[in-house]
Amino acid sequence: MGDNPPFLISWNITRRCNLRCGHCYLDADELGGADPVDTVRALGFVDEIADLTPGGAMLILTGGEPLLREDLPEISSHAAARGLVVVVGTNGTLLDDRSVAMLRDGGVAGVGISVDSASPAVHDRLRGVEGSWRATLEGVEALRRGGLDFQLQFTVTRESSREIGDVIALGAELGARAVNIFFLVCTGRGQRMTDLSSDEYEEVLHAIVEAEREYAGRIMVRARCAPHVLRVARRANPGSALLRGETSGCIAGTGYLRISPEGYVTPCPYIPYGPASPQLGKESLRAIWERDPMMRSLREPRYTGTCGDCEFNDVCGGCRARALASGGDLMGEDDWCGYEPEGPPARGGGGGSVADSKAAGPVWTAEARERLGRVPSFLRPMVRRGLERYARAMGIAEITPELMAELRRRQKDGR
Repeated sequence: MGDNPPFLISWNITRRCNLRCGHCYLDADELGGADPVDTVRALGFVDEIADLTPGGAMLILTGGEPLLREDLPEISSHAAARGLVVVVGTNGTLLDDRSVAMLRDGGVAGVGISVDSASPAVHDRLRGVEGSWRATLEGVEALRRGGLDFQLQFTVTRESSREIGDVIALGAELGARAVNIFFLVCTGRGQRMTDLSSDEYEEVLHAIVEAEREYAGRIMVRARCAPHVLRVARRANPGSALLRGETSGCIAGTGYLRISPEGYVTPCPYIPYGPASPQLGKESLRAIWERDPMMRSLREPRYTGTCGDCEFNDVCGGCRARALASGGDLMGEDDWCGYEPEGPPARGGGGGSVADSKAAGPVWTAEARERLGRVPSFLRPMVRRGLERYARAMGIAEITPELMAELRRRQKDGR
């Protein structure tokens, strides 16, 4: 149907976990039992993912706790052999020199480590297990010894919302490539946690934009499940790196999909699934991506409420999972956003197609491709998309090393 394939796929390969995080969207807590998808089927899923994304995509193997699957090296090595950039999302407590070597030898390009506070006591309370902060930091040290790139994943709660600067500083000190800042959507055990108010959320968005400016050139700072940060960045710092790639706007169903432990497919992890949801084994991944009604509606959005009236709905559009969770309408307004629109909507009631807006990209010179190849592999897709998006916006037909250097200077200068 001409749809662009996803560039990011998150696969919950297990529901089992050794922690009990209060904000877990999967409500994972069991250590024992068999996983719903065995090794043979899992390798088949990898083949479907690779066939759908012939140019390569980032595949995040997460859980639960993915290191509890003994066949993780087999899954990751098969995915890497099929051209996928494999990242493992883990709580880090099970990492040691042996498991890090196993991941590295299994084709894993990078690891995402969940750190919910710079304070051991707060982190342990949120993770539900005493001593988990220390175990996670020991896992980070194992990654450093093993030479495997990593990034920190920080989920904002009301309790930890003032710690963004501290967690980013911790990430820079530890040698993380990036800090990804996630926001709660009321699903799984996260339903039982107190959300930020609209005013608190707005404060956090401004803190992220300021932190990205402060740490430019030292560590990447990115917001996840917070498309509204693009509005804040556009006003506060038009040169922000947050605006140069598809790193913050909602990409559910347009460049991103999720596979559940049972093989159900949703546009993102925060959109619930059930027996009626599309499932691998009953349908092909390609058929789901190209024909599922929910996926298609996200590519041709017709927002209602405040999101439908907003002049930023072309770059933001709100969190669709949050709109669904709070109001039961995938296209409804995102009630976390307290912004009052000041101009005509950029995308009137939906109108344009997200897929149509992603026209053929600019041409890369051989020298630029060689330079891109020096970027850590698990960050490379995001850097590539950011450069292509910037080139299209500026009417530049060719990406050269000079353009890459210019964009890098702008990022460091905060312009």
